Amino acid sequence: MATATLLLPARSRFPAGTLPVEVARALGRADRDSAQDGELAQLRRHFRPVPEAWPVAALTRQLDVGDADGACWLRADPAYVVPDMQGARLMGYGETLQLDTADIAQLLPMLKPLFGDHGFILDAPVASRWYLRLPPGSPLPAFAPPDEVLGDDLFGHLPAGDLGRRWRSLLTEAQVLLHQHPWNRQRIAQGKPAINSLWFWGAGLLPEAVTTPHVQVRSRDALLQALAKAAGVVADDREQVDALVDLRQLRSLQQLGADVIMPLLAALARGELHTLVLDFQDGAQFRIDRRQRWRFWRKPLPALGA
Repeated sequence: MATATLLLPARSRFPAGTLPVEVARALGRADRDSAQDGELAQLRRHFRPVPEAWPVAALTRQLDVGDADGACWLRADPAYVVPDMQGARLMGYGETLQLDTADIAQLLPMLKPLFGDHGFILDAPVASRWYLRLPPGSPLPAFAPPDEVLGDDLFGHLPAGDLGRRWRSLLTEAQVLLHQHPWNRQRIAQGKPAINSLWFWGAGLLPEAVTTPHVQVRSRDALLQALAKAAGVVADDREQVDALVDLRQLRSLQQLGADVIMPLLAALARGELHTLVLDFQDGAQFRIDRRQRWRFWRKPLPALGA
């Protein structure tokens, strides 16, 4: 029997409001659980790389180019940093910066020698995803994922210690080169944010394998598509059940209740769906199945965060 699992943002990302009666009743009767919060923890509930690491750069490189095996990879994504009284804040990176091939053609030739002097190869097969190829066995510090840094003072998230010193220096040198490049003046004149920094993250080797309990993955997110490909499961946008469905960009409570959950509850009632799982990024989880309709003593959930 089919199962649909919805990957959802944290409940706090939805505005306060009332759920449809049928949805409130189903959530009140559902089996509830709680898990670790955060984007990485949410994805780890559904995918398990072997060995157990989270090498985002190698996974997405394999998706983008197919040459990730045999090297260590690090994302060096273009970023937009805004200085303030406390230091500097990361305000955008990758896809949020409206990048295209012209940006690559203008900026990469200037940056490549900087990294080449350290034995690293920089390229950008996709405008929003830039990569550094490192020799296998390269000692690396811990790098913070950009979603954890976005909107925050980036200096509190830079790689620490002796291993991080080289990368802090490389970041500073890259920022100087990017700040001086005339291409950024043209971007600003076009109403686009400047590409005035990089963000290093996602280091590692391509996993030997990735496992998942899901048969299909529906997502436009590159990392989810890469994980699905590594796990050997179908990844597309077709409306099918028996799937992990990525809805982390959803922000409308009305759309979540009326357009997403209610049709799936109807499929449950018809026997077309066996189980519906709601997995929120804050760690809240709801598991709904037909047998719960007999839990008539349980009160409807008054609000999503209740």
